[in-house]
Amino acid sequence: MLWGMISDTSPAAVWSILASWPRGYFTARYAGRRYGVTNSAHANGQSFKLYAEELGGKDFISLNIYRPPSSAEPALKPCEMPVDKVTAFVTGAVIELG
Repeated sequence: MLWGMISDTSPAAVWSILASWPRGYFTARYAGRRYGVTNSAHANGQSFKLYAEELGGKDFISLNIYRPPSSAEPALKPCEMPVDKVTAFVTGAVIELG
């Protein structure tokens, strides 16, 4: 799925989206801008790290998200930015194919 403009911005929704995105580097569009995105899974798929940098610009997105061993909601940890910024990016970005 390409995603884009998902209304649920909960950590569980962010987890689901990142789990469905490709691993490694790809490009995506968000808010009329193009980003280079790296999505990495760690700890046998129990955590993700996402870093996205605006191509030709200065904006960036950085986050880690961890799934606890229990059934509790994933722990979303933005890196030095508001949680709203990272959730807006993940739920609004559209992956470019090819």
